[in-house]
Amino acid sequence: MSTTAGAASEAARSDRAGASRRNGTFYRGDPGMWSWVLHRITGVLTFFFLFVHVLDTALVRVSPNAYDEVIETYKTPIVNLIEVGLVGAVLFHALNGLRVILVDFWSKGPRYQKQMLWSLVGLWVLVMVPGTYFMLERTVSTMFGGGH
Repeated sequence: MSTTAGAASEAARSDRAGASRRNGTFYRGDPGMWSWVLHRITGVLTFFFLFVHVLDTALVRVSPNAYDEVIETYKTPIVNLIEVGLVGAVLFHALNGLRVILVDFWSKGPRYQKQMLWSLVGLWVLVMVPGTYFMLERTVSTMFGGGH
């Protein structure tokens, strides 16, 4: 009896997995899947930033005037918003990386991975809200009066 029930439940799981693959919806919005996607995206964004940073820093040896012009463009409000996004991406990537390490190397990690994910989201918000305020304070002040 248990063999039949086990085979039936396994067949039902297999049918669901097959149907979801055929419909292109293998993942159904699980938070772990979204953390995986965000980890990849934030990793690529961080790599891109580091690549641009190395290039613009190397520019100082080629043409100090061109370097100064590039650095001046970094002081615009749009770039300031991009910087906030970059800090958010790096912070999420770092916190999620620690969570992944705990899941991989801590024996209880897989059991608590969802709680750790929500904890890191809470910590991310706790750091980003005041961080965003202080990062944008000068830009907002300059744009809307009382500039430095």
